[in-house]
Amino acid sequence: MTTLSEATLGSSLDIRVEDFLDDKLQSTADLDSLDELVANVETQRSQLQSQLDDAVKELEEARDTAQNRQGSLQTRIDEFNKLQESIDMRVKVAAASDAPSEAIARLQKPIKLLQAVDMAQKYLNLLQDVERLRAEARSHLPGSPKAALEPYTRLKEMAIRLRSVQGSEELHLVDHVKGVTESLWGEMERTMSAELDAVLDKRHWPRVDPQSEMDEEWVACVEKLLDLQMPEVIHSATVVSLLPFDVMAKMFVAEFRFHFLSEKPTSSLQSVGTHCFPWFMTTIEKWEDFVRDNLGPLLAAKFRDTPVATKMVYLDPVCALVTAMLPVMREKIHAVALQATQSPSFFSSFMSLLMTLDDNIRSRFNYDGGDPDNGWPGLSADVLDNHFDDWFQVERGLALERFEQTMESHDARKIDYDYAVGGKMKPTFAAVRTTDLLRAVTTRYERLRKLKHKIRFLTDIQLDILDGYHDRLRGSLEAYQSITSTLGRTLHGATREQLTALEGTGALEILCKVIGSADHVANTLAEWSDEEFFAILWEELQARDTQRNQQGSLVDTVERDDIKGHVPRGLGDGENDGIFDETVAAYAMRRKGAEELLIGALADSHSKAFRAYLNHVQWTTVGEAAVLDDPLQLSITPELDEPLRILKRNLDFLSKALSTASFRRVWHDALDKLQETLWNNVLLRQSFTTLGAAQFAHDGAALFSLVDRYIPGGSSALEALREGLQLLNLPASVEAAGWPDGTVGVTLKDASDRAFTDNDEARRVLEELGLEALTPLNARYILQRRIENNENIGW
Repeated sequence: MTTLSEATLGSSLDIRVEDFLDDKLQSTADLDSLDELVANVETQRSQLQSQLDDAVKELEEARDTAQNRQGSLQTRIDEFNKLQESIDMRVKVAAASDAPSEAIARLQKPIKLLQAVDMAQKYLNLLQDVERLRAEARSHLPGSPKAALEPYTRLKEMAIRLRSVQGSEELHLVDHVKGVTESLWGEMERTMSAELDAVLDKRHWPRVDPQSEMDEEWVACVEKLLDLQMPEVIHSATVVSLLPFDVMAKMFVAEFRFHFLSEKPTSSLQSVGTHCFPWFMTTIEKWEDFVRDNLGPLLAAKFRDTPVATKMVYLDPVCALVTAMLPVMREKIHAVALQATQSPSFFSSFMSLLMTLDDNIRSRFNYDGGDPDNGWPGLSADVLDNHFDDWFQVERGLALERFEQTMESHDARKIDYDYAVGGKMKPTFAAVRTTDLLRAVTTRYERLRKLKHKIRFLTDIQLDILDGYHDRLRGSLEAYQSITSTLGRTLHGATREQLTALEGTGALEILCKVIGSADHVANTLAEWSDEEFFAILWEELQARDTQRNQQGSLVDTVERDDIKGHVPRGLGDGENDGIFDETVAAYAMRRKGAEELLIGALADSHSKAFRAYLNHVQWTTVGEAAVLDDPLQLSITPELDEPLRILKRNLDFLSKALSTASFRRVWHDALDKLQETLWNNVLLRQSFTTLGAAQFAHDGAALFSLVDRYIPGGSSALEALREGLQLLNLPASVEAAGWPDGTVGVTLKDASDRAFTDNDEARRVLEELGLEALTPLNARYILQRRIENNENIGW
């Protein structure tokens, strides 16, 4: 392979030489420059040889350098391995020796002493800083409270930082710095307050003219106290009572304690509403204009551009005075509430008086308690936070007791005919008093702020009373049905007293009581649903339910079960319009059921009254005259006297007890049943002569007249009967009709011939007679009842 390569290389070189020579020696003339060409070639060879020698030299030097570096690296590797072996050996020796532990143990005590000395030095420096800041703050009082605030603020920040350090709760220094800070603040307040006290003593406060003006020194002292308290006011998360008003209110607070927190007679529970609350309002009202005129501009200027610029407790001097007076009133309220829990009747009236006081403070002084969005919760909120369950049980007990007394009163089940004018529904006294009781309960809790408190009153008092009264109405209807139905009398029996109570209008009265009471409660609740309080309460319930549905927590589900069955099932879905919708629906259903029973009672009463009229009157033997000479001479059938009396009695009674709409509705159905009775048992069952038909028509006119007297246009419910009587009374012939010459009318024969031709002809004859309620079939049945007609056509 080497030989081949060398041969190939030589061959390649020869070819290149040959190509070079061919290129340089292309003609004979080129031989003359052969020496010059050889010289150039020699020169190039020398240069290439020189470059080759240099490359060989550099290669040798690189090889020497690489060998030297490799030797050095190997030496360093050997040294490192020896050092590692030495370290491993020393570690083994140290591990087996006890000397380091003994050294560390000997050094621990000196180290602790050094740490204690260092800590003591830091303690001393910190204490020196605390004392320096306290002295610096004192030095600025009372002349420059703003300057005193700077060192106090630094001291306060120091106390906060110390408290935030981990493990600081075990250090006495932290408590010391906190105590110094609080003591300094108290000292600053006392110092500045003492200056204002001195000014007030000079002016014999509060024995000053409420119409007078504060002098410059007085206002300056107030301003200094405001400057001192400004950081606290701005950074406090709660309402802060302004120091100058605390100082000015000290005399009022002392007077309050003397009168209402001592052994004086005015401190008794019974004097809270008659002396304590009026004194509080009167005192603030007396100085209202004084503080507002003199200090209003100052407060506005101080707090205008601060984060509390929207809070009236800082901007309005009267609200600031109220804030200063509230702590002592709150103390009195809690003391009274604690005692009032032992006296249910007083506790109820006390809470009402307290909420009235809250309302008076809000409305009279525009007091928002530092919360311009939600307003001041009031003193009652403080009491309810601790005693709501006690108060609620008192109110529930009193309400249920009054409800039971209402139900058991001697006139509870009597109809109150004086409740409304004629044409309006008359409820029972019990229904009216029940709604009055519910309204009274509403006044007890409508001023509460918390939704959960309102819901307790609504569901556990008002809706419980409504359910109880609804059960009583249902019980009355069930008792009525058990007495009046055959099955009910068979299962439960009926006493003589019960049956006697149903005689006359007794049954109607029982049902009217239920109708009027249910209607009264339903209408009252429907009106309440539109009132602002219940509308807002309904919206709050919907909003809460919507929020809880979104959260879907187990706790929310449990709480939502508290109102389940008490408020509409559509809570939160927007399907219901009012909070009492389900209760209104229940009472409306009870009213509807009673009206249906009333219609049945009327039908039963009329059926018994008309029994003789239906069965004993013979319409073919009323008279023998074929032509009625003077219809006005006819008198009412004797058997109709009693039915008309019963009808008049029922109409008269129900017109006083029911509303016009209910009265018309009930009587329309009752008259429809009466019409059906007369239609089937007289008109379509009996045979009539001309005089008998006239007598029946005369009786019908008396019936229609009686109905129209109590229900204008009410006889329209008997329109089919009226038209049937008109058809029944068609004259047998033109001569019998006695029409004037030239007059053309429809006789009995004409009507019969055409009615029995076909239905179309029957409809045409009915149209000519103006009879719209009758059908061709009915017309043929009625015409058949005339004896004259039967004799003429041979039926």
